[in-house]
Amino acid sequence: MKSLVLITTLWLTLFTKLAAANDTLRVDGLSADSIVNETVTDVQPETPRKLSLLRRIIRGFDRLDNHYIEPQHYVFTVMLQAVTTYDLYRLSGVNHDAQSVTFRSEPDIRIGPYVGWKWFFAGYTLDMRNLSLRRKKQELDLSIYSSQIGLDLFYRRTGSDYKLRNVRLGKDVDASPLNGLPFDGIKVGITGAGVYYIFNHGRFSYPAAFSQSTIQKISCGSWLAGIGYTNNSLEFDYQRLQDLVEKKLSKQIVEVDSGLMFNSVNYHDFKVSGGYAYNWVFAPQWLLGISGQAALAYKKSSGIMLPGNDEGYSIAHLHVDAIGRFGIVYNNMRWYAGMSAIVNTNSYYGGRFSTNNTFGNLNLYVGYNFGLKKKYRANENK
Repeated sequence: MKSLVLITTLWLTLFTKLAAANDTLRVDGLSADSIVNETVTDVQPETPRKLSLLRRIIRGFDRLDNHYIEPQHYVFTVMLQAVTTYDLYRLSGVNHDAQSVTFRSEPDIRIGPYVGWKWFFAGYTLDMRNLSLRRKKQELDLSIYSSQIGLDLFYRRTGSDYKLRNVRLGKDVDASPLNGLPFDGIKVGITGAGVYYIFNHGRFSYPAAFSQSTIQKISCGSWLAGIGYTNNSLEFDYQRLQDLVEKKLSKQIVEVDSGLMFNSVNYHDFKVSGGYAYNWVFAPQWLLGISGQAALAYKKSSGIMLPGNDEGYSIAHLHVDAIGRFGIVYNNMRWYAGMSAIVNTNSYYGGRFSTNNTFGNLNLYVGYNFGLKKKYRANENK
């Protein structure tokens, strides 16, 4: 018994001296305390997990400078919106006395409700000119705005409700009897997408002007850069145009320019764009936003010029397109109302003819936000 007590005393003495000399006794990298409690706690506190590059990029999409931009305080929104679209298509020959015809679709007015939750927004509009729900036109225009990245998607298939505008058939030809006449011999299809980067995304807010999800507090602007793709298709019955010319201009002998004698044309448009946008806070809770981008576009086209001509033609060229945005909005975070417009222009100049297509939409809206986010509830109750 005495031997056991002696051995125990010597062992404790040795252990105490070693611990004092080394501050902490470690065995295989573990402290003495860790050995005793190794089933309860780890050796060192866990280091915070580092976010992946993708998650850091996603979180950066809506990184804001709160001195310039007030983030959205609410989760839900309801909105009533009226939309009108417009579409102009101009065809012209390229000879010294070129003929040209502009086709303008009848503007429509659509009204409907929308609901939103965070980033998701959905609704439906009813054409006030056609309450039967059967529309000749097929249209989808979608714009997504974050603080850093913007995205435009559009799909359009026009009906046959064009009217003739600004018809020119030669210097000595009075083509005024053709202006305003309906023409159902043209069909246009436009499909495309564009994405752009907002450089000053911390202080400039596209959503403040065009999606009402933030409030711009101090006037600010930003440079933009992007890429895009558009596919344009055009079916044209030039013989119907010739018949209309002969009927309405019977006292004049006029033949449609050979450059306009084609059945169809289809061209692909690849573009790189750049521009500038500016938000002007001209009064408390009021904002005027304007932006413009010019795009250098590579266009490759193909089509059939005459009936039975199987060879058709194929041409590739560089051209300049443009896109503009305008918006004015009042937003006090609970209620908002305003107007916005987007205009796109696409041009093509070939060896026999040229085209210019201008299309876009105009929106009028009024909305209400609700469902206050948790982090803003304390301030709301004060």
